[in-house]
Amino acid sequence: MATVLQRRPPGPREHSHSALTVRNIVVGGHRTSVRLEPVMWEALRDIARAEQVGINDLVTAIDGRRNGLSLTAAIRVHIVDFYRSATRRRAEPEEVAALSV
Repeated sequence: MATVLQRRPPGPREHSHSALTVRNIVVGGHRTSVRLEPVMWEALRDIARAEQVGINDLVTAIDGRRNGLSLTAAIRVHIVDFYRSATRRRAEPEEVAALSV
């Protein structure tokens, strides 16, 4: 005997921060689309601003360094690496101070 699953009542979809947003960018002179979460787009904009480059130039540089990763994965890795490096730089003075005690 088959089991009948209840369907969720129709209604407006809630906006999710994990939903992917598609943006068109130019990578190495070629237009392409990239799908990232909104928070990743915000981080990418922040990094571009910090490095004083445009998003297209930043993604072109990321694309030139990726090793077998998809462009989207390479962008995510770059974002994580950027923030990890920033965290390490902030922690270094505390570590040096602790060693000198």
